[in-house]
Amino acid sequence: MITFEIGAVLVILVVAIVLFATEKFSVDVVALFLMSLLIVLGIVTPSEGVAGFSNSATITVAAMFILSSALFRSGAVVKLGLLMSKIFKFNFWVGIFCLMVVVALVSAFINNTPVVAIFIPILASAAATTNKPLAKMLIPLSYASMFGGVCTLIGTSTNILVSGIAAENGLEPFGMFEMSRLGLIFFVCGIVYMLVAGIHLIPNRKTETDLVQKFGMGEYLTEIVLFENAPSVGKSIKDSPLKNKLEIDILEVNRGGVNYFMPADSLVLEKGDILKVRCNVEKIKTLQEREGIGLKSNLKFQDELESDNMVLVEAVIAPNSRFEGKTIKQIDFRSRFGATILAIRHRGEVMRDNVANTVLKAGDTLLIEAQVDQLNFLRQLEYQGKNTFLIVSQVGLPKFKKEKIIPVVVTMASIIVLATLNVVPIMVAALMGCVFLVITKCITMEEAYQAIDWKVIFLLAGAMSLGVAMDKSGTADLISGFLIDFVGVWGPIAIVSVLYILTSIMTEIMSNNASAVLLAPIAIATAASLNLDARPFLMAITFAASSSFMTPVGYQTNTMIYGAGSYRFSDFLRVGTPLNIIFWIIATIMIPILFPF
Repeated sequence: MITFEIGAVLVILVVAIVLFATEKFSVDVVALFLMSLLIVLGIVTPSEGVAGFSNSATITVAAMFILSSALFRSGAVVKLGLLMSKIFKFNFWVGIFCLMVVVALVSAFINNTPVVAIFIPILASAAATTNKPLAKMLIPLSYASMFGGVCTLIGTSTNILVSGIAAENGLEPFGMFEMSRLGLIFFVCGIVYMLVAGIHLIPNRKTETDLVQKFGMGEYLTEIVLFENAPSVGKSIKDSPLKNKLEIDILEVNRGGVNYFMPADSLVLEKGDILKVRCNVEKIKTLQEREGIGLKSNLKFQDELESDNMVLVEAVIAPNSRFEGKTIKQIDFRSRFGATILAIRHRGEVMRDNVANTVLKAGDTLLIEAQVDQLNFLRQLEYQGKNTFLIVSQVGLPKFKKEKIIPVVVTMASIIVLATLNVVPIMVAALMGCVFLVITKCITMEEAYQAIDWKVIFLLAGAMSLGVAMDKSGTADLISGFLIDFVGVWGPIAIVSVLYILTSIMTEIMSNNASAVLLAPIAIATAASLNLDARPFLMAITFAASSSFMTPVGYQTNTMIYGAGSYRFSDFLRVGTPLNIIFWIIATIMIPILFPF
């Protein structure tokens, strides 16, 4: 019988899936909206609604962000990356193999986002040096981080989350290496697939090293000279018709041989000024006479835009960036960062007109012109966690706390040992590790706060309330009943298989954590109805949610490499679909064996 509570939760569940999938609103906003709605409707109490914030899984995930950041700041991952770069110069296939093994091993113990962020510019340099396509390197990089993530409890936040949900329902939480046997099978099969078939399925698309040509800026960058009758003469850049009416972005002003890089809006334009600008050159040609300007030259080559003072770089909008959903104008990018965005690559399409009003999405690649000193500042901001885009061009790395490598590595190892031997719960071990790293100045409290991806934390806490509502209202039992009726006739193995493929599909279109939170209560209810151990059903959801290969939006590392590798959506479908099917078959066969009912 469908009660009011069940009907309301089913409607909210559908709304949640639609909102998470369409990304109309930020995932954390959606999660908090759902939590508030459930409380207002009386389906969960206020204390039940906000209980996710104090859940051990949420706290553990926050602590792991801090620990991962401390390891990143020490420079240990960079050392491994630079070593990989040298191996690529020796042999491409040896380099790919070593890259995937190293990235998987590292990602088994720390958040894979900073790992991928570090390796992207290093691999970009290796690709340029060896004359190999960067696209052939970045998908293996992202996939390998996922292979490693399913090998340990702390490999991804999803593993910790499902373990926490299990504990909240009176089940035994996952052990540190409980997932390792199946994780290692995925790891080995994934690497073999990539070496034998996956890399060959990636188009041999050469990555353009000349950024001006890569973004097709030849007809959008030019130099113009101001004549005496130009309406803009005698006016500041901010008030000039060039800026206000024509929306021309002035990158540099040459006046009598003196260059003004990134000129201030207050600079008054004079006759004879030569302006380096970004706009459609055809527009300039039609307006020359009316606006009193002359077309001097087209800038078709990167070295014409770069100098001792200026440099062009690529940057990717990071997953869960605070820039998502905002325009360049709203961010006030030029004033805020002292740099100019010339073009944006969004989902494979390059946008060069009306850049200032383009709404940014995670994975968008920005073509940025910045002063060298300012670029170093941006690099340092990225390293400190104060920035929300990743510079993927190899233009030097920030300074790391190399003297902290040993204490950070020892701390991580101690946490793993304490949790593995059940001396203390993983949450306690992780918190103890964070406190120790702060005391030893491996990371400051400010850096620790900045290291936490608060969107993920609010997503976890908010989405957990929906899981509670599904369980409390009987919605999970209702859905599990349908699952048993339609699939149960083929036995529990068929249910494991269906849960895996359902989670996999949901993860491809929405957050992996959200899909795990929505399906875990159904798995637990199904196991209870069949009087079976819930472990195999939960493991199916956990592995599927952390193995998203088919789309660039299903997993954050895929999003990070999408623009940097100049990929198309179809590239991920071509390479990832067979791998998803292989992992589904492996999970269907091995989960019942390794995690008996």
